[in-house]
Amino acid sequence: MSNPIAVAASASPVTGVTIHDRFRAHHDSANLRQPKVLHPLENEDLRLLILENISQDAVAIFRSQGWHVDHLSKSLGEDELVAKIGTYHAIGIRSKTKITQRVLKAATKLLVIGCFCIGTNQVDLKAAAQTGIPVFNSPFSNSRSVAELVMAELVALSRQLFERAYELRTGIWNKQSKGCWELRGKTLGIVGYGHIGAQLSVLAEAFGLRVLFHDVINIMPLGTARQVESLEKLLQEADFVTLHVPESEDTINMISKEQLAQMKKGSYLINNARGRVVDIPALIEALQAKHLAGAAIDVFPAEPSSNGAPFDDQLNSWASTLRNLPNVILSPHIGGSTEEAQTMIGLEVAQALTRYLDYGSTIGAVNFPEVDLRAIAAEEAGHIRVCHVHKNQPGVLKLVNEALSPYNVEKQYSDSKGEIAYLLADIADVGARDLPGLKDRISSTDANIITRLLA
Repeated sequence: MSNPIAVAASASPVTGVTIHDRFRAHHDSANLRQPKVLHPLENEDLRLLILENISQDAVAIFRSQGWHVDHLSKSLGEDELVAKIGTYHAIGIRSKTKITQRVLKAATKLLVIGCFCIGTNQVDLKAAAQTGIPVFNSPFSNSRSVAELVMAELVALSRQLFERAYELRTGIWNKQSKGCWELRGKTLGIVGYGHIGAQLSVLAEAFGLRVLFHDVINIMPLGTARQVESLEKLLQEADFVTLHVPESEDTINMISKEQLAQMKKGSYLINNARGRVVDIPALIEALQAKHLAGAAIDVFPAEPSSNGAPFDDQLNSWASTLRNLPNVILSPHIGGSTEEAQTMIGLEVAQALTRYLDYGSTIGAVNFPEVDLRAIAAEEAGHIRVCHVHKNQPGVLKLVNEALSPYNVEKQYSDSKGEIAYLLADIADVGARDLPGLKDRISSTDANIITRLLA
């Protein structure tokens, strides 16, 4: 594929200054108080473990902070993680690495987890929160990549493209039109009208598809898409059904024998969401009975932990049967695997982790109260930021404020989410000798989970 064309910003013929230069100059002049870079008062250097071949741009961001980064291309199993994670303050993963309660118990120094993907079901979110560890993800950055893959699958399924291409690779010329269809005028049913579903809706209408969608909440549709009141109605009307829902107790096996029977004869099912959303043995039966004309599956209940590993019956008992079915597109969880998506995901999650480690900000955390304070200005000497994760119980703020009472509290904000509460406070005129005692007073309460001081 050819490299994308770089479009230069237009420059003034007199000064040679681009519009981007003027914007940066305005932005810099507007921020006369430059933010101060904060560092943990503990002298231990931060160490990050980055797994699953996460974008090098993200790794570069971490290393630019002066942090030690170990970057591995593969995922690690639970036993490997337990043995390794005790020396790290942060970990970045994608979808294959599982952060279980056992792993968290071994992660004695861990402060934050970054999921460089949409989903977070690979992390025990409740256990992480109880341990004082916020989890960040990237809910939007690969939406376009997944939506475009679905469009490719719609065309490939309706034209039996994979079968014809495979036949020709084996030396068989089989030109036919029977059972091959245009997309124009057909109905696409989208289950889950979030960021991916909405983008897909726009692309599908451009192809001439009629779009229906079902979601658990009422959503304003884009274009001429129409929301239907039940999953059953969508399944009955759609020629193509595509799934874009998270994995939860409500969505596991949401498409099983009953739902497949409700789909139109000769229709198609696409799953780029989560592996356990579809009952695959039931799907195999529907395909073998020719009730469905085809399917595309990018996610599976159990997936190999590394490239080159077998996708066989030892991993999923039905794998060989599924691989041999006609007009079924199988892909190795590549919905968000584009250069653009991985770059954007890397930047988004890396910046979230950096904001938390440097400034204590939890904006965007999926399992944690979202708390932030404006930055301490670079010229403000003797200022300390207190980051206090604690149990959500009465009396904590009174005890914390008593500990802070000898100092000028310039700004403070706290919030809670379930059993966890989080407080940020900036205090001024703190002497170096005060710091150990201050931290001890705050962290010695029964409610304390993690207390950090940044300066």
